[in-house]
Amino acid sequence: MNFFRGVMGGQAAGPQPSGAETIHKLCDRVASSTLLEDRRDAVRALKSLSKKYRLEVGTQAMDHLINILQTDRSDSEILGYALDTLYNILCNDEEEEQDAVTPISASAKHKNISMPDETAQKQSDDLGAQFTDQFVQDPEHVTLLLTLLEEFDFHVRWPGVKLLTVLLKNQGVPVQGIILVSPMGVSRLMDLLADSREVIRNDGLLLLQQLTKSNAAIQKIVAFENAFERLLDIITEEGSSDGGIVVEDCLLLLLNLLKNNSSNQNFFKEGSYIQRMKPWFEIGDDNSGWSAQKVTNLHLMLQLVRVMVSPVNSPGATASCQKSMYQCGLLQQLCTILMATGVPADILTETINTVSEVIRGSQVNQDYFASVNAPSNPPRPAIVVLLMSMVNERQPFVLRCAVLYCFQCFLYKNQKGQGEIVATLLPSTIDANSISAGQLLCGGLFSVDSLSNWCAAVALAHSLQDNLTQKEQLLRVQLATSLGKPPVSLLQQCTNILSQGSKVQTRVGLLMLLCTWINNCPIAVTHFLHNQENVPFLTAQISENLGEDERLVQGLCALLLGICIYYNDNSLENYTKDKLKQLIEKRIGKENFVEKLGFITKHELYSRAAQKPQPVFPSPEQMLFDHEFTKLVKELEGVITKAVHKSNEEEKKEEEVKKTLEQHDNIVTQYKELIREQDAQIQELKEQVASSLSQNEQMQTTVTQQLSQIQQHKDQYNILKLKLGKESHSSSQGEGSQVNGLQTEELTQLREELEELRKQQALLQTQLSDKDALIDALKSDTAESSEGGSADTELLKELEGLRSQVQYQSAEINQMKAERQELLRRAEAGSSEALSSGDGSVDAAKMAEVESRLAAQTTEAERLKEEAKSLSESRAEMEQQLAAATSTVAILQTEKAKLQTEVQDSKKEQDDLLMLLADQDQKIHNLKKKLKDLGETVDDEDDLDGRDQTDEDYDEDEDED
Repeated sequence: MNFFRGVMGGQAAGPQPSGAETIHKLCDRVASSTLLEDRRDAVRALKSLSKKYRLEVGTQAMDHLINILQTDRSDSEILGYALDTLYNILCNDEEEEQDAVTPISASAKHKNISMPDETAQKQSDDLGAQFTDQFVQDPEHVTLLLTLLEEFDFHVRWPGVKLLTVLLKNQGVPVQGIILVSPMGVSRLMDLLADSREVIRNDGLLLLQQLTKSNAAIQKIVAFENAFERLLDIITEEGSSDGGIVVEDCLLLLLNLLKNNSSNQNFFKEGSYIQRMKPWFEIGDDNSGWSAQKVTNLHLMLQLVRVMVSPVNSPGATASCQKSMYQCGLLQQLCTILMATGVPADILTETINTVSEVIRGSQVNQDYFASVNAPSNPPRPAIVVLLMSMVNERQPFVLRCAVLYCFQCFLYKNQKGQGEIVATLLPSTIDANSISAGQLLCGGLFSVDSLSNWCAAVALAHSLQDNLTQKEQLLRVQLATSLGKPPVSLLQQCTNILSQGSKVQTRVGLLMLLCTWINNCPIAVTHFLHNQENVPFLTAQISENLGEDERLVQGLCALLLGICIYYNDNSLENYTKDKLKQLIEKRIGKENFVEKLGFITKHELYSRAAQKPQPVFPSPEQMLFDHEFTKLVKELEGVITKAVHKSNEEEKKEEEVKKTLEQHDNIVTQYKELIREQDAQIQELKEQVASSLSQNEQMQTTVTQQLSQIQQHKDQYNILKLKLGKESHSSSQGEGSQVNGLQTEELTQLREELEELRKQQALLQTQLSDKDALIDALKSDTAESSEGGSADTELLKELEGLRSQVQYQSAEINQMKAERQELLRRAEAGSSEALSSGDGSVDAAKMAEVESRLAAQTTEAERLKEEAKSLSESRAEMEQQLAAATSTVAILQTEKAKLQTEVQDSKKEQDDLLMLLADQDQKIHNLKKKLKDLGETVDDEDDLDGRDQTDEDYDEDEDED
């Protein structure tokens, strides 16, 4: 302990040890001390020396410090000292580096020599990288740090977070790989955002920023650990755009998670987090006094919006985000900032760029932007106000570039907007009392400021991009150059300014406009060639040997002349394709022409402009190429080269080939239409087959139910037969009047059973009639379709099943007929016996009761007949629907003949049953007559006759059905 007092406390007598010696003794003490207090004091001493003696502490004490982290987990104080010491060794902060190079010892051996700041910084960075590399060589060290982060103690958790952040700064990729494979590694780091201590939470944000840099896998894991929800909550708690540095850190982390990560962008959109961005951009009426932090926060928020709708994203994802931003009101809020006063210039510029990408390619958003008006008197469209800034040379360069980008995005894939801009230039729509977009563009096109010329030319070219109608409409525009002179066309005025030899930037802009204008527009080519001075001017420009700056103009002139050849319809005799190619060969030379044409793509600014749509240039002088024009050059360079080298014969052959291809395309189109029609028919037939199959299943269910009903009737019949047999046996021993009454009741029940059987027979006959209609319909459809094989097979199966059902029911009818005859025989025997042995004392009340039962049974029979009729009609309707949707087959004719034979047999059996019923009725009538002869009063003889007449009518109705 005296040793530590000497080091940490007052000066001891005798020579002072050097820093390296002190560190060596401290390291020995850490390694050999058995008491925790001694090791703690030694580590605390190393921490105090680690900034000044960074190299010595790092080389001698790192292993001992890591060992402390592994062995002394129970003491949070020594863990905190060890983590702070490691942080000081690995960290490359400038203040610590300056301390590190300051001489602290009298010993010349360890005395540091003053170095320039750059050299010191480089040396410090090298030390940090070396120690970090040494630390992460063993992945267990990083895993140990992740484990220590679970400690809630502030003195352990906070230095652990700072140490891991430094490791990620110095060796990001290796440390990211270790954390990625560590179980729950990312989840432990995400828990830092939920820490109630703001210092740890804020440093956790910095840690996650380093962790998510350029690692899509970790970005996805962090996003799915509910990072978006937590970060947005923190931003809201800290005051959104009015918040401090914590809001900035959250926004930087959000940018890391979303930039170039389509999965996280989709998750952000699907989680409805875009809607939570709208309150960020709600600014008050008083916009004075924007703090630097607020400007930074709002700038990052705008960048976050742009990340979601960046042109480099997939078109589908961008369109979806644009739609969400419009629906939630975010676009409207951005337009409010755009038209507000007092907004800082850099925020206004970034807002214009953000609005540009939110509306780019989205028709709904573009229409809304066209309707936005500036809060002026009188109100002016926002587009006009922005164009006024673009053609004003006093405005900042970056602001003018942003306005041009906004105008380009407004017209991107927006033919409606293109037509509105061109319409403001046409004579019929010009309003002298107001400033229009077309007037501003023309003013900028002919301004003395070359940058205004270039911006106006590019903006006007975007009004014509891929729009043949507007190219032809723009030919109608006439300009008044000066008093007393006739007006000239806009096309002619552009070529006049081009021939006057203005600045390179102006000529490049005009040439890009002319190339875009006449591209794929033969009428515009004819108008251009109609001016006799244009072709000689172009050939003269191309053939001259000018300086380096003029090469780009020569290449664009070659491109313009090549477009005149490629899209020439030979309507002008002096400037047909052949004559223009001869002129090139004589005046310029084909090889020289192609070489000059190649100057465009070889220019250093061409590749920069081709990278992204937004015009970003370091200075106005380098603003030469437009992104859309670079795509046009790439498309036309090859075809123009071929067109110049082709002979007349080759062109004729190509024209013939084109005509042949057009004819072939027409034939292919016809076949495609035919195939579409056939596909529609096939689809319709498939739907019909599916419908008929469904109806067939319903019919099968109905048949099954009918079979079940028949079985029930059969069972009831058997029960009645048994009852009748028993009662007939007992009637021989009872009174004659009782036997007669019971016999009549049983006969009535049997009659009812016969009526049920007759109803079933009528239903079967109706089914067979419907099947005949089905067969006729199937025959008529055979010639129209050949797609019914599977449906025909099912119909055959259905008909076979129906035939088997008819046979089965016919057999049941025969059996029941035999049983009925037996019952009738027994009934007659019982009646004769009762009459021979009766004593004439039959009660009139009994007979009346019997007759009333007969009348009730007659009424019930009528009701059943009506129900049978309605069921028959319903069944017929279902069968007709089935017949309308089913395909046909010819082999059903044979099955029809068989079914007809079976129907005839069934009809014969029905007639036999009717005859039996008539005999039964006659026997009952005879019995009544005998009773009358015996002296008994029979009052309702007419009712019996009426009942018989009703039965006959019922039979006739059944036959007609």
